[in-house]
Amino acid sequence: MPSPPVLLLPPPPGDAAALRVLIAARFCGDPPPVLLQRVTPPGTRTGAGTGNPPGTGSGNPPGPGSGTGAPPPPLPALRTAEGALLGPGAAALLLSPPELRGRGPREAALVRQWVALAEGDLGTAAAIVTGGHKQARPRALQELLRGLGALESHLSSGRSFLVGDGVTLADVTVLCALLGPFTQVLDPRSRAPFPGVSRWFLSCCRLPQFRAELGDVRLWGGETPPGETPAMGGTPPGETPAVGGTPPGETPAAGETPGSAEPPRGGVPGGLPGGPEPPAPAKSAAQLKKEAKKREKMEKFQQKQEKNRQLQAQAKAKPGRARRELQGLRYETPTAPGCKKDVGGPLPESYSPGYVEAAWYGWWEREGFFRPEYGRSLETPNPRGVFVMCLPPPNVTGTLHLGHALTVAIQDTLTRWHRMRGLTALWAPGCDHAGIATQVVVERRLQRSRGLSRHQLGREAFLREVWRWKDEKGDRIYQQLRRLGASMDWGRACFTMDPKMSRAVTEAFVRLHEQGLIYRSRRIVHWSCALRSAISDIEVEKKELGGRTLLRVPGYEEPVEFGVLVAFAYPLEGAGEGEPPEVVVATTRLETMLGDEAVAVHPEDPRYQHLRGRSVRHPITGRLLPVLHDAFVDPQFGTGAVKITPAHDAVDFEVGQRHGLGVAAVIGEDGAMVNVPAPFLGMPRFQARRALLETLKERGLFRGITENPMVVPICSRSKDVLEPRAVPQWFVRCQGLAGAAAAAVRRGDLRLHPPSHARTWFTWMDNIRDWCISRQLWWGHRIPAYFVTIDDPQVPPGQDEDERFWVSGRSPDEARAKAAAAFGVSPELVRLRQDEDVLDTWFSSGLFPFSIFGWPEQTPDLERFYPGSLLETGHDILFFWVARMVMLGLALTGKLPFREVYLHAIVRDAHGRKMSKSLGNVIDPLDVITGVTLQELHQQLESSNLDPAELERAREGQKRDFPEGIPECGTDALRFALCAYTAQGRDINLDVLRVLGYRHFCNKVWNGARFVLRALGEGYRPPPGTQALRLSLPERWIRSRLSRAVRGCGAALGSFDFPGATTAVHGFWVYELCDVYLECVKPVLARASQEGEGHDRDDQEEEEEEQGDLEAVRATLLTCLDGGLRLLAPFMPFLAEELWQRLPRDPPAPPSVSLAPYPEPEEFCWQDEEAEAAMEFVLSIARALRSLRAAHGLTRQRPQCFLQTPDPSWGSRARRHRGLLRALGGVGSVQLLGGGREPPQGCAVAVASERCTVHLLLQGIVDPPSELARLGGRRQELGRALERLRERREGPGYAQKVPQHVRESDEAKLSQLESELRNVLEAEELMRKML
Repeated sequence: MPSPPVLLLPPPPGDAAALRVLIAARFCGDPPPVLLQRVTPPGTRTGAGTGNPPGTGSGNPPGPGSGTGAPPPPLPALRTAEGALLGPGAAALLLSPPELRGRGPREAALVRQWVALAEGDLGTAAAIVTGGHKQARPRALQELLRGLGALESHLSSGRSFLVGDGVTLADVTVLCALLGPFTQVLDPRSRAPFPGVSRWFLSCCRLPQFRAELGDVRLWGGETPPGETPAMGGTPPGETPAVGGTPPGETPAAGETPGSAEPPRGGVPGGLPGGPEPPAPAKSAAQLKKEAKKREKMEKFQQKQEKNRQLQAQAKAKPGRARRELQGLRYETPTAPGCKKDVGGPLPESYSPGYVEAAWYGWWEREGFFRPEYGRSLETPNPRGVFVMCLPPPNVTGTLHLGHALTVAIQDTLTRWHRMRGLTALWAPGCDHAGIATQVVVERRLQRSRGLSRHQLGREAFLREVWRWKDEKGDRIYQQLRRLGASMDWGRACFTMDPKMSRAVTEAFVRLHEQGLIYRSRRIVHWSCALRSAISDIEVEKKELGGRTLLRVPGYEEPVEFGVLVAFAYPLEGAGEGEPPEVVVATTRLETMLGDEAVAVHPEDPRYQHLRGRSVRHPITGRLLPVLHDAFVDPQFGTGAVKITPAHDAVDFEVGQRHGLGVAAVIGEDGAMVNVPAPFLGMPRFQARRALLETLKERGLFRGITENPMVVPICSRSKDVLEPRAVPQWFVRCQGLAGAAAAAVRRGDLRLHPPSHARTWFTWMDNIRDWCISRQLWWGHRIPAYFVTIDDPQVPPGQDEDERFWVSGRSPDEARAKAAAAFGVSPELVRLRQDEDVLDTWFSSGLFPFSIFGWPEQTPDLERFYPGSLLETGHDILFFWVARMVMLGLALTGKLPFREVYLHAIVRDAHGRKMSKSLGNVIDPLDVITGVTLQELHQQLESSNLDPAELERAREGQKRDFPEGIPECGTDALRFALCAYTAQGRDINLDVLRVLGYRHFCNKVWNGARFVLRALGEGYRPPPGTQALRLSLPERWIRSRLSRAVRGCGAALGSFDFPGATTAVHGFWVYELCDVYLECVKPVLARASQEGEGHDRDDQEEEEEEQGDLEAVRATLLTCLDGGLRLLAPFMPFLAEELWQRLPRDPPAPPSVSLAPYPEPEEFCWQDEEAEAAMEFVLSIARALRSLRAAHGLTRQRPQCFLQTPDPSWGSRARRHRGLLRALGGVGSVQLLGGGREPPQGCAVAVASERCTVHLLLQGIVDPPSELARLGGRRQELGRALERLRERREGPGYAQKVPQHVRESDEAKLSQLESELRNVLEAEELMRKML
């Protein structure tokens, strides 16, 4: 018998490697898969408090090499049954169960990567920071912080574990590596930048397998509760820390000195190493010599590690150019969660989303800025009004996708805008329990981890598993919404399975059932055989097939054939001589013929008049089937005769109801054949299809197969082919409810935006069908309906589909009382069986606008905040959610749930295609926010369920669309881009490069703000008013333009014109403030600086030119920056907050820009038509000058400029604003040509407007031969570009195949190229004259 494996451990306390092995072994279960004996090498003592894993031995057999003189192995080590020695990594791998190594190749690869990081740089840095040499600690600390930054970026999206949905060796190894720093070194301020890492660390430590080895772990830095002994990192007063040395109260091992271990040191503020340390105890010569050797060895190791890192960096592929260029600095000032960000230092030189977006959200949330109660009493009505909106509750299983990002961008912009306008604003969040999606996820997890189905586990135990999963993952989507800056009142967040929400659902069902609006009936529903449940219409994917197609169906090894019509014959009963002996029918679902109840023909079809009153015989069951004459039959389709299967086709069901046919189901809830003869009984439906085809061929009844275009319904959750089944279900009677909802829109009580959606609304409402609300699931709101059995022989038992035997109740007692009254018996004779089914998720979601405020109780919140102001969502759920909220709101509260509905577009890729994993065009918003390489995008694909062909196609799509990966764009840029995109109608074709363009816009705003803050200087305070300021033309103009931007932005937001609003604020910042006004004031600021240094002014020049006043300039700069940031705040909250906090303001000032008053036309009332006209004249000249400079390649030269103005009054204006022309046009002196004077030879000419012609002197600045050569090359480039573009536009199918936005872009590009070519030709002509 082989000897059991032996685990050799170092003396306690165990190091990271030993703990890693022991924790991994704890996951083996009971009993473990291998016999594990925990021993220590001979000569060392057994540590206290290191108990054995369940079911293991505790003996001390001699270690490897005992008695042989061989050196003891490095510990920990595992000696296998064969005598091999394994290190800690291999030992942990061998002792851990398979699921800890990663589920599937993708997860296994990720686990190995994290383990390698923990064993390499991260583990080394952590070891040095915790107990390494003092001089090596600062550098190791930087390495550790970099590693924690990588961990934070991975965990900040709300992940519970590093890989997949459960603990893996990645979590075990990384946590053990970080145990020392987190429990001995890093205090709260040091950990503040890494909240995601801290959350993950503590969550793992609370798991029983970790607690068994680690005990109660406490983070370092004063977090130990009073009176408790710190665990791991903490030390009781008066004792020496035990980590790395001898535990208090124990005898040191041989060769050790009591107190020889170094205690954890704080040093600098925040507990980081590097500052003054308490005196260490004296060390012996042997200890000093040992430490010197250790230090030398560590230095060699670090040199080797550095060399390896350099080699690896050289070997790795270079990161994508876009991402490499845009990687910016990060905010590294320690800031405790919820504390205000430090803005006391100077602004960094360039904009970085990672820097700007750090720390603000926690402060906003902690201060309560998003609560409607902030700064006011809800008891007192707000004269400005109330704005209430609820978030369409995302699925608890979900992660962010671009649809969520678009929803958040629009809703948060509106909420912040109304809040800044002074309204009491409430944006209520919530999360949907997502019945089917959640149950599927948990069932898969259960099968993967424990090999059990929900039926094996039982309903109650399974529901406990679901709640456990929800507790682990439930707030992930909330964390991601916070990442997008969503200003929701998280204190009012609701989960649709919360007790108050469940009570509302029960109340709604009972009331509607009592009113006769909910009833039970047998109807055809979409049935998922994989889920064994009816599903909602929104969960049906319609796959269009052009003909014969083989599809993969879950549960079938071979693909299944669809898109064909199979024709077969029914023998005609009693066929006489001379008449056809059969009736040929055709079907796309041959397996349903076993449930046929009749054959139907059109009553006027001359081919089948002889069949009136006749029957055909079923070739398999032998039953006689009547031949029906019904006008629904299309005589032109197939043979003109159709089979009728009422139990498995919606149309056939209605035909059967009209003709009194039976409804015999032949396909069970799991997709197997039922109620059919052998050999088909129990066959899976698509196997039965093949078997029936062979049987018909054998019996001579097969009449052929033809291709047939069709639509196959696919379950979006299970990817199963849906089966129509007639099942007893609960339905909502919708005709009356829909009529009221349609009337509300027709009266104008409910307004839809855009108004074009009203047509769809009326079409749906006027043609609505009853709504099936039963779902055969366990997770969800169990239907509060009870089947009644009376223990009285005089009352016959009822049938499941007989509604008389069903009662509803808020409790079983209420239901029993109702049943007793209905049947006239005493309650003691009533037995109840509650319906096993749960309600459709859309039922509880339809109650959301009022259930979140406590309905049916008349709570203060319900009184204040219901009805809401607005419902904003995607147009694709107008019927599934919006219409149902309106119907249920009117039925249950008598009020509309909201007054307006804004329906946004659906996000597609840049080519207009629906986003699909198989196309590789799905974009995770977090990838746009933080950036991602092409390789990382490929890795995300590998974790999906794509088959190899789809995977390769998706990779190619990613290479084509994102050859350099996706650069870091930031939250603000993504939000702004999504708002700007809403002009595209029903679909948004999102081009990531356009998001990158708005990231550059953020940089423009950043640089403009830096310029203004430098111009204002330290200690600047705004003047009390503008009446005394001497405003020159630029100041008057920019104030007028700011007034227009304020008016335009406010009006656009009020009419849901988000592109109009973004255009107004973007145009002001870029084209007016930064490109024009800041350039205008640079000479004024420079002159003020020179005067401060003692330089004289040119008084003659001052008399001739308008000179800007320094105080007026500074006041205007502050006004524009303050107003511009407040305009920007609803769209870009992080950037606006970061910059607005640095503005000089007089108290009392709002604490945050999110609470500052939004700019209103009454405040910014400086429109000045005269100033705008005069400035436009100046700008037209400046544009002409810049165009000439660009045409002749002038970059640094500032040539002379001569102006000709036919009207002397405009010439006077040009003379007065020559300083502006020099600044904006990039020229030297500016001279007016009056009295018939001609410009000098060698000037380039451009017409600025009908009022002015511009001459730019190039003689002596440009070398004509060289310039001619440059221009000739440019002319050839433009000619080739024009030729290519024209060929493409003239190609076949261009107008039909190329998207509209691409055609518009091509047209603009063509115009631009033609204009540039004309300029080049004119410049060439001028250069030839100058030769």
